[in-house]
Amino acid sequence: MQLMLQHCFFIGKGFSLTLKEDGARGLAKGWAPTFIGYSMQGLCKFGFYEMFKIFYSDMLGEENTYLWRTSLYLAASASAEFFADIALAPMEACKVRIQTCPGYANNLRQCAPKMFAEEGVWAFYKGVVPLWMRQIPYTMMKFACFERTVELLYKHVVPKPRADCTKAEQLIVTFTAGYIAGVFCAIVSHPADSVVSVLNKESGSTAVQVLKKLGPKGVWKGLVARIIMIGTLTALQWFIYDSVKVYFRLPRPPPPEMPESLKKKLGLTE
Repeated sequence: MQLMLQHCFFIGKGFSLTLKEDGARGLAKGWAPTFIGYSMQGLCKFGFYEMFKIFYSDMLGEENTYLWRTSLYLAASASAEFFADIALAPMEACKVRIQTCPGYANNLRQCAPKMFAEEGVWAFYKGVVPLWMRQIPYTMMKFACFERTVELLYKHVVPKPRADCTKAEQLIVTFTAGYIAGVFCAIVSHPADSVVSVLNKESGSTAVQVLKKLGPKGVWKGLVARIIMIGTLTALQWFIYDSVKVYFRLPRPPPPEMPESLKKKLGLTE
């Protein structure tokens, strides 16, 4: 509790300092690359996840898809995030440079050409490997934890089958599972997130150098605040994603059930 209060104090202090130095406008610094980058990343992440999930499922077959479903979620999400981060990296680099280097650039239109002129294309992708280090474990946890949490909630918490739940009740389950997944995501990805932030701020540094500089304690600084932020963000992402599916009447497969053929093999049918 004391640690959480300390983190809340530092968050408040950060807001106060930003307002004092840059005014209300400072809070919106880097909004354009953030919006564009994470929109592109989200589109690629969720789209490629569905595609890779079907692709790997077809490779495994119905029975193995059920038996190895957690591995399937992990592989599909890792594959999707690999490509999603390539879309995100340039905007993430611009965002960090705008937010952490005072006077460098005020917006994306100024920042991107200046970075390209000084360092070339590499300026936008030098953080892609640390980004993979941060985002791939994050996304693997996000999707696998979400899928299994939904399955467990319907099995042990929700008092009726998913088919009997209203759309609103299903969306509440989605939001809850999303928040739980977000907490684990924040913990898994936080050390790499700390490295990426410093790496994009300091030109010429490598991930290994930054990691040594931060040390074991430095990479975990700000974890509580990140858990609150990522938990809420992840829950909202899943809620919005599922709501869009409901609105457009897109397929929303129920939690996986053991195939009849597998039940027969295991002697679970009468």
